[in-house]
Amino acid sequence: LSGLLKVIELFYDVVSPYSWLGFEIMCRYRNVWNIELKLRPAFLGGIMQGSGNKPPGLVPNKFMYMTKDLNRLAQYFDVPLQPPSDPFEAMFKKGSLSAMRFVAAVQEREKGGDKQVEQVSRELWRRIWSEDKDITEPASLSEAAKKAGLSDGEIKEVLQMSTSKEIKDKLKSTTQDAFGFPLVVCHVDGKPEMFFGSDRFELMAHCIGEKWLGPQPGKSAAKL
Repeated sequence: LSGLLKVIELFYDVVSPYSWLGFEIMCRYRNVWNIELKLRPAFLGGIMQGSGNKPPGLVPNKFMYMTKDLNRLAQYFDVPLQPPSDPFEAMFKKGSLSAMRFVAAVQEREKGGDKQVEQVSRELWRRIWSEDKDITEPASLSEAAKKAGLSDGEIKEVLQMSTSKEIKDKLKSTTQDAFGFPLVVCHVDGKPEMFFGSDRFELMAHCIGEKWLGPQPGKSAAKL
């Protein structure tokens, strides 16, 4: 049956609130749709440098809009999004390089599935985009990993791995495949179809021959 599963790759960075929305939706749908979800932790800072893109946070009117928009989306998607007190500092001054290297290391270590990667990513998003907490210090990363169920020994190992050349290179190469987040790549009949942003799910469902049941498929199924 696995041959019939459509492979969907999700490129994301925990510094991006829109990525959190896309991530939660894809995690909810991985058991609803006939798909194999592959999580692709990457680094948004690397893309911004590469593309010369001006992030929306730097354009004042766009920033005001983004704050209001995220508020509405958080309610619609049922994700506890709460912008940090200083989003600019959190996103652009502090950034997420060490956090995403940490996530990449968790993924590298994890055998058989991606439960740990999923949980650690979620806990890091929760810290920066819900609790206004740091995600740059080793102690912060450890706290998130502990909440995600990793043991002290595992955390120590992941922290060591996250500064290795192997993990730095892995994150770089994943980042080179993307141009912004969240980016979802659906492999349909051997062809990659790209969808950018957290508002393309209906179109994506149509392209992969699945049904979009709204942001909470479990609930809408119950209503039917």
